[in-house]
Amino acid sequence: MPDKEEKDESVAVGEGQPPPDAAAEAVASSEPARNPNMKWYIIHAYSGFERKVRESLESRVQAFGLQNKIGKVLIPTESVTEVRGGKKYTSERMFYPGYVLVEMDMDDHVWHVVKSTPRVTGFVGTGQQPTPLSDEEVNHIVYKVADSREKPKLKVKFEKGETVRIGEGPFATFTGIVDDVNEDRETLKVMVTIFGRSTPVELEFGQVEKVA
Repeated sequence: MPDKEEKDESVAVGEGQPPPDAAAEAVASSEPARNPNMKWYIIHAYSGFERKVRESLESRVQAFGLQNKIGKVLIPTESVTEVRGGKKYTSERMFYPGYVLVEMDMDDHVWHVVKSTPRVTGFVGTGQQPTPLSDEEVNHIVYKVADSREKPKLKVKFEKGETVRIGEGPFATFTGIVDDVNEDRETLKVMVTIFGRSTPVELEFGQVEKVA
């Protein structure tokens, strides 16, 4: 009879257990759904304390159970590369010092929780009424943040008439004179002497370094 006992035991263990698909659905349904009423707002913070404000806000969301009313807290930053001593150093720089973006479903309680956060001085808006960002403004800021991290900006100033040394490309080790600077595209037009003739060469900021 041992076979029958083992069979009965296996049936008992399996009883009352939902099929795998049902268990997965139960786990998924336990996750909080995203609040469709959330919009992005800008708050003023003491300059230099933006990260402290973000940490405080995130702690208050947990403490007050406001996960469904307050979403992401964003400090718009960009990656900036400095060239010092011929080496590149990348760091984060804020787009808008003194401002923090908060995604929230605004009501009186949420307004008070955010407004009373240490080092927050208020909301950006007309009068006492906070004004949410438009979708276009949100896309512009968020896209700008993502794009800057993919392609860091070079924090270096070039001026027309100064001498630079080319570090990359077919003209590496050549020196030339800056003839034009395009800050937006981060490019230079450098006049390089090739075979006795002065020839314009377009280069990116990162391809050259100043000659002391």
